[in-house]
Formats: sequence, structure tokens, C-alpha cells
Amino acid sequence: MAGSSQAVAARQKAEKQLRKVVREFADRTPLALGMVVVRDNCPTGRGEQPFFQDGSDTYKIKCWMTATAYYGADPRHMDDVVDGILTAGESHPDIPFTHDETGSKLLAYYRHHGPNPNGPKALDPSEVFAWGQSLTWDPVRDHDPGRLIEEPSPGKNDPPVQRFVREPESATVAGVRKRYGMVFRLQLASTDYYKVFKSGRTRTG
Repeated sequence: MAGSSQAVAARQKAEKQLRKVVREFADRTPLALGMVVVRDNCPTGRGEQPFFQDGSDTYKIKCWMTATAYYGADPRHMDDVVDGILTAGESHPDIPFTHDETGSKLLAYYRHHGPNPNGPKALDPSEVFAWGQSLTWDPVRDHDPGRLIEEPSPGKNDPPVQRFVREPESATVAGVRKRYGMVFRLQLASTDYYKVFKSGRTRTG
């Protein structure tokens, strides 16, 4: 079922959209794309639900996909990097971070024009969330190695049921950090792109 022509077409469409967002950040912001990780899974439904025993899953398989992109940036110009991301978000719908209240406070902090937006005793800011996207980065002021963006966990690559794609294959987060100075990680929300119900009905998107 995961290898059917309908599933393949839905898979290609979902991946194209995720990669479009990844590329928008690379093309429109000061971030330099260093690595992309795509995880694609088509698990089967369970006979009984694992926690709330009020029925069984209604599907035979459900396919979902996520993409995580790792970018490099110069920590010495964090204010310009943040401003560039927020400016891009003002005119490009795939980039949801803008000069709203949250973005403006973050920019003021990095320009030394305002306090830590998380509070006077809080750790250095390192994440923002919007519209199913999370953008996290290496802290640039507290230099805590325990808060650096970590390497992606490996995944099983057994298509079409499971796919794990790392591009380039030899790329690492440490390598991106060494080249640029710091790492930003963009995580895109899971996309359920194909489903086969026990009734035989299918759904894409």
C-alpha cells in the first residue's frame, strides 16, 4: 500500500512542499543551508488503541513526513541574522516569523536595546514557534555547550514503509557549526499525506 502509485504521488507532493519551505529560508534569509533530514513513515494501524480502549484504529496504514533543516549563521552578527529572518517573514508566507511583539523583543535583545524577552533571570533565548514551525538556535551569550543544537538521531531507511534521508549524507551539525560559527534548526510540523482506511477508502493530503 505504501508503494502504490497514489501513495508515491502523495509522498512526492508532501516532500516538495516541505523542501520548498526549507529553500525559502535559505534563499530569503541570512541563514546558509547546511543539511536537511527527511523522515517518512507509513505505520500500520493497531487493532486496539494503546491507551484509551474505546475502539480500534480506523486505518490500515497512515503515512506522515517531517523535515528538519540545519542552517549556519555568524553569531557575531546575530542581530542582523534575526532581523533578516523577521524581514523575510513580512513578505513570504512560508516564513511565519515577523516583527510582531515576539520578534521585536527578540531583535531588541540582540541589539542590546532591550531585556531578555524570557525574563531577567532566564537563559539566553534560543527558540521561536509559529504556524507549525519551530526555529531553534545555539545560544550566543551564555555559551552553554549543553544547549547547543544536537546531531539528528539516526533513522531506519527501508522504503517505502520507512525513509530516512540526510542530505548531504556526510554532513553533520558539528560541521555546519565549524564552518559558520553557529547553527539554526528549522523543524517543520508532521504532514499526514496518505491514509488507507480499513473500509478500503483512501485519503491524500
